[in-house]
Amino acid sequence: MKKKAAKFASVILALSIVFSSTTIISASAGTSPIARVGISALGGIIRGVIGGINAIIPDNKNFGKVSEHSTENFYSGTETFKDSADAGAKWKLGYCKNSLIPDDIFEGEYYLGGFMSMQNGMKNKVEEVVGGMDVRAIALDDSSGRGITVFANIDCIGFSNGDIKAIRELVAKKLPDVKFTSINISSTHCHSCIDTQGLWTNLFPKLLKNLVKSYFRLDMERGVNTEYMEGFLYEAVADAIVSAATDMNEGTLKVAKKNINKDYFNNKNRKSASALITEMTRLTFIPDDQEIRPTMLVNVAGHPDVTGLAVDKEDNGRQLSGDYVTYMQDTVEAGGYNFMFIQGPIAGIYMGRGLTNDDVDTNPDRRYMQSVRYGIELGKIALYLTNTVEEIEADYQQNHSEDWAALQADIRNHNEKVAAGTSTEERYTLWYKDWTPTTETEVSPLLNIKLAEVKVEVTNPLIILVGKLNLANYAVCKQGLKYYIFVEIGYCEIGELKFVMMPGEICQDLVAGGTSLTAEGSFSGKEFGLPCIYEIFGEDTVCFGLMNDAVGYVVPDNDYTAGIVDEHYHELLSLGKTEASSIMEGFVKLHESLN
Repeated sequence: MKKKAAKFASVILALSIVFSSTTIISASAGTSPIARVGISALGGIIRGVIGGINAIIPDNKNFGKVSEHSTENFYSGTETFKDSADAGAKWKLGYCKNSLIPDDIFEGEYYLGGFMSMQNGMKNKVEEVVGGMDVRAIALDDSSGRGITVFANIDCIGFSNGDIKAIRELVAKKLPDVKFTSINISSTHCHSCIDTQGLWTNLFPKLLKNLVKSYFRLDMERGVNTEYMEGFLYEAVADAIVSAATDMNEGTLKVAKKNINKDYFNNKNRKSASALITEMTRLTFIPDDQEIRPTMLVNVAGHPDVTGLAVDKEDNGRQLSGDYVTYMQDTVEAGGYNFMFIQGPIAGIYMGRGLTNDDVDTNPDRRYMQSVRYGIELGKIALYLTNTVEEIEADYQQNHSEDWAALQADIRNHNEKVAAGTSTEERYTLWYKDWTPTTETEVSPLLNIKLAEVKVEVTNPLIILVGKLNLANYAVCKQGLKYYIFVEIGYCEIGELKFVMMPGEICQDLVAGGTSLTAEGSFSGKEFGLPCIYEIFGEDTVCFGLMNDAVGYVVPDNDYTAGIVDEHYHELLSLGKTEASSIMEGFVKLHESLN
């Protein structure tokens, strides 16, 4: 009994060190060679402690062998790749959106995923709902007879491949006669929705229970609320996919892309990475039947992380909301469209904006109002990508007269304060200041898609501990003494457009190239040695991030360090030091297979 008690205490001590380590180490972090050695050594000690705990905790009885890995509920894509659309082919698209907020949100055990810190007392239970939490699904068919491709997006911190495969199985049972090329499910990575990964729950009580159960080989609890996940969320997501796939309409698909403004993005937490993708991609489906609502899919890269961060006792971060994605959705829907969002590569990339005349009535004491402003602005940008300033203002005055009047009053009031010397702030700027419209082109009805599984070694002892204690739904495999997870990657052509589907939060240098891939710009002083996505597939390739798995951060091997400093904390929540190279090698092979 004394030995077990000591083991329990060791686990708690290790986890306490982990949760506090970022603050401790970053306070004295430097960039000199000596500092790097010290950082790596201190990080190595922390990871060594966790590794020692792993050594005395038995493997989860659900762990399998690499040789026995199953590809059940995995879709490989279209059987063939076509070079051109069939004569007379038409796009078919179906859409559905379902709420993922249960009726008993305040009575049940619902915890917000994304933040758990001393600022909010290590408690994440939902106390207020200030926005939506939805699943959005589109089913897309190019009329080639090769099958339906589905993209679904969930407002949540992350969604594991195990949960995705369970939903695919549900869909297959509900629609046994429908041919799918693939069912792809991504997350927005919102830090203020119900925890779907199991890492932000009532963590320590579950750890203790599972630690005891692990020794007696008993079934362990998952970190998530399983009743909510399996009895509610799975069904809601599957039903959305089923509705989209069974109610498809013919129409035209168009695309518009625009570099919206670097001020809307902030690479603040991964300073070694230089890439900053500031492009918004908008796909718009216009049904032939004008009575049917059109659908807009928007891809942009930025963390939805503002609402859930605790500021003080009053603004404690326990407000449920889909963050800026929800308010972006509200704006686009008010403009007459169904809304679909797919996140981009966001490792270290956050929302960044200044004060603007965006006609949003904000309460500065509520942090989530920053997300409201940001989301509404992005929604307006999406709606007006192809419009001139004159057209934007004419539409405002005609269709949003109250908003327009409030906007002009806000400008006048602020300018009066500046003139009177009662405000030292610079003049607010309109979101469409210096605006240049982009063009929109029609997309040929042709959809090619191919997916593959990639074996990634798990070298991060914290992730191994999470797996051993059954907190997250990952199919962990062993080969000898090493642990592995299989992740999905994919490549998709929609007409002339190219997309890659990547799991986790991708460092943008891995997509667009950047300093962290070089010897002189990386922590190790070595080259990454593999091409980035733009080099593999072309610079016009768009990245769909957090797609088909949430595997934490994916950072270049050569810029990976065991030390936890403020610009390298991503490694704490990464599968390990070879994750990026395994995934990028997978993309190289995938590209070769296409040719």
